[in-house]
This record gives sequence, C-alpha cells and structure tokens, in this order.
Amino acid sequence: MGRVDLNADLGEEVTDDAGLLAVVTSANVACGFHAGTPATMQAVCTGAVRRGVTLGAQVSYDDRARFGRVELDVPAEVLREQVAEQVGVLSAIAAAEGGEVAYLKPHGALYHRVARDEGQAAAVLDGSGELPVMGMPGSVLLSMAHARGRASRLEGFPDRGYGTDGRLLPRDQAGALVTDPEQVAARAVELAASVDSVCVHGDSPGAVRTAAAVRRALEAAGLVVVTCWSSTT
Repeated sequence: MGRVDLNADLGEEVTDDAGLLAVVTSANVACGFHAGTPATMQAVCTGAVRRGVTLGAQVSYDDRARFGRVELDVPAEVLREQVAEQVGVLSAIAAAEGGEVAYLKPHGALYHRVARDEGQAAAVLDGSGELPVMGMPGSVLLSMAHARGRASRLEGFPDRGYGTDGRLLPRDQAGALVTDPEQVAARAVELAASVDSVCVHGDSPGAVRTAAAVRRALEAAGLVVVTCWSSTT
C-alpha cells in the first residue's frame, strides 16, 4: 500500500492553524521572516505535538511586507545567518513544547530561487545544520543536500499550476492557482505517484476544506496518509 505525506504552511497569521493541524501530517511553520510570531509558532508547535504532526521550519527572505514572495539578492553570508536564526528560534520553541524541528522547507521566492541558484541553496544548507530538506523534483537545493549526505523529500503542489519546465507558474499567470477543492484533490492523487509529500497552501481561501478534500481523495485511492519524516535516511 502506498504512502504519502500531506503538508501545509502554518503560523502565517492568516491561516486556520487548528483546522489544518487536524488534517495534515506535516506542518511547515513560518519562522518570523515572512510571517509568524513567537506566539503563533508556540501555538502551532503545541497543537502539532498534541496531534502527532511533524514540524518543519519554513524559512524565507526577510520580507514581511511582501510575504516573502519577491526574490532578493541577499549575500550568501547574510542569508546563511538569517536561515540559522529562523531555525534556531523555531527549534527552541518546539523543544519547549515537547517537540522538535524535523525538516527544512524554504518559503515563497526563496523556495524558487534555491531550486536553481547554487549560491543561495548552499547558504540555506549552511544555515540549517543537518536538517533534512523538502523541495521540488529537480531542485538544486535537493541535489546539493544529497551530495552532502542529507536526507530529502520530494514535494508536489496540487493547488498550483505547472509550466512545461516542471516549475510552478508565477502567481500572476493564468492557471497558476487551482481553487476548486475537488480538482485539487484529484491532482493530489496524481502527484502522489511521484512525490513523497503533497502541499496545500495554508493561506489560500478555504484551505482547511481543500486539505480535507485532498486527504479524503488520497485515502480513497488506497494511500496511507502519514508523515514522510518518520525515517530521514
């Protein structure tokens, strides 16, 4: 029987974190640079520990005004320290709540940048210790992580459109956003054949309803929805 993880972005101050924690198996927690506060991080960590949801650090550019969705040319040494700061803050909060940060996932523009930019990818890896990494198939970040002996997991986005190059369409292009829950759910089942985890964006309208539809569809297809981080080898 196949297995797949279901992840979502939490702690972004615009999401129904409690609702999502009841559905997902992994939580990408905003670490304060694009969204999130110590209070939201603590609340998500508390809920995740209680429900057995795996915690991940969702690191980003330092750009709350634009929600971390605009690429910035940050010097490698600065980005490395920014990533280390974000991981450190969330790790301390998670530990205080009886949990731990199990993986790293960049957010927004940084996610896309490290998929193709070796310098920025190296800075993210350097700043995140030995944490396993989540990213898209073909990502430079994942290739570099593998070369360093770090575990990684492949991710797909059923609520986003893909271009012919296999990358996500920019949000301002037609077809970039898939909003119908049943359509997202059907796409999730298709993606599950080629990735370890499917992501539902927590800041999308109706995110909890969509995530629930995705989980139902995955289970109806005979898949076990479970964290992909129980083993990080």
